[in-house]
Amino acid sequence: MAVLTIELDPTTEQILARLTADGRSATDVVREAIRLADRLRWLEQARADAERLGKDPDDLAEVRAIRQELGHPDAC
Repeated sequence: MAVLTIELDPTTEQILARLTADGRSATDVVREAIRLADRLRWLEQARADAERLGKDPDDLAEVRAIRQELGHPDAC
């Protein structure tokens, strides 16, 4: 298990105080923040991948072919 030491600026200290006001520990808040940051990064990468794939002519042709094969009403 790693130990993390960070210096907080005054604004971040205020935010941390609000987030721990319900009794949660600073450690729990930081763990949650790291997990949320990881999830956001994953979602951003998924969005970028979807955007890239949505513009790829070969991938679009494959999607159309699959839809047509499956009898999808939107198949072109």
